[in-house]
Amino acid sequence: MSRRLQGQDWLTAPATRAVMAALTAAGGADCARFVGGCVRNALIGAPIDDIDIATTLTPDAVVVALRAAGLRSVPTGIEHGTVTAISEHQPFEITTLRRDVSTDGRRATVAFTTDWAEDARRRDFRLNALYADANGVILDPTEQGYDDAMAGRIVFVGQPEGRICEDYLRILRFYRFYAWYGRGAPDAAAVAACAALAEGVEQLSAERVSKELLKLLAAPDPRPAVRLMDQASVLERVLRQPVELALFEAMTELSGDAVLRLSALLPDDPAVAEVARALRLSNAQRHRLAEAVAGQATTTLTDSQARAVIYSDGRQAFEDRVMRAWAAGGDPEAAQRLLALAKDWTPPTMPVGGRDLVRLGLKPGPETGRVLKAFEAGWIADDFPDHGHDDRLRALLPPA
Repeated sequence: MSRRLQGQDWLTAPATRAVMAALTAAGGADCARFVGGCVRNALIGAPIDDIDIATTLTPDAVVVALRAAGLRSVPTGIEHGTVTAISEHQPFEITTLRRDVSTDGRRATVAFTTDWAEDARRRDFRLNALYADANGVILDPTEQGYDDAMAGRIVFVGQPEGRICEDYLRILRFYRFYAWYGRGAPDAAAVAACAALAEGVEQLSAERVSKELLKLLAAPDPRPAVRLMDQASVLERVLRQPVELALFEAMTELSGDAVLRLSALLPDDPAVAEVARALRLSNAQRHRLAEAVAGQATTTLTDSQARAVIYSDGRQAFEDRVMRAWAAGGDPEAAQRLLALAKDWTPPTMPVGGRDLVRLGLKPGPETGRVLKAFEAGWIADDFPDHGHDDRLRALLPPA
């Protein structure tokens, strides 16, 4: 009995129908199927972010078919067989069926094929090797992908050692998919293979590693997967140092923020900047991680002390430091009070400037910066008063 996707709005949406109609008009009813995440997530009731399509058409034929249907195409990865169709402003990634010709653990040389089973054999996990036609009828070439998806099993297609050696990123993908979709005990063969081949992750580009790691850490509860990574020595290879999990375990209970969870895996000292740089994180992420450990923010701060930190270092840095202090055992009520303060308080703008000093008789020059800096320090220490500014400035002016 055939299985079919049910109640999927994306499947019958006009934008989706237009893309599938364009492909089938060029190659026949069996030339295109939905594949991977959209099929898997539809089965298990998880959100669907992207709609990927596999096809027997070559990339050039896909472009021609889309153009004939009045749809725009973008050659996002045409050398690897991928063209992105734009239908009603929505992207659809279309990839020609492939087989691996050669692999080196980081990248593969592929050849196009028209064999659905051959395409399935080069995919990572059985639950990702699921296809569905335009009507939602499911094709399961491994004959176990559907059962894996429904049971929460993350099992490699074929022998895990062989699949990992084709691309060592599959080690991190195993942990990521286990974090998001796994239920129960992990697949023993996969766990053993990831541990045995852990050294391979050191060959991967930092960008691929950090992207996969942040996706993993964004899972509702990544702790079981991270523990597996730690036990297999994968985590210390990724972060390039031994890792203690206690702070991370506590932080996961408090926040779903992937960057904040990552900060809880990193050293509580300036070395965090080196790790962030090695992972090739974005400038914003690197700055955030460095700021999270750069200054002290405990749950014992008074409101005025908290406002001083927020003004000087920014709301994000303050909130991250409070969260780290809370996860490290700080008082929960105090932490929540400080976080509420940070949310509700808007740091004021410095109320005086160089013109005010000129008005009070100080000629522009080096003294201007000194006086303003001293004024700001006192203004912060007194909890940002909104009055008496001229008197404060006069007290700081040099003798006439």
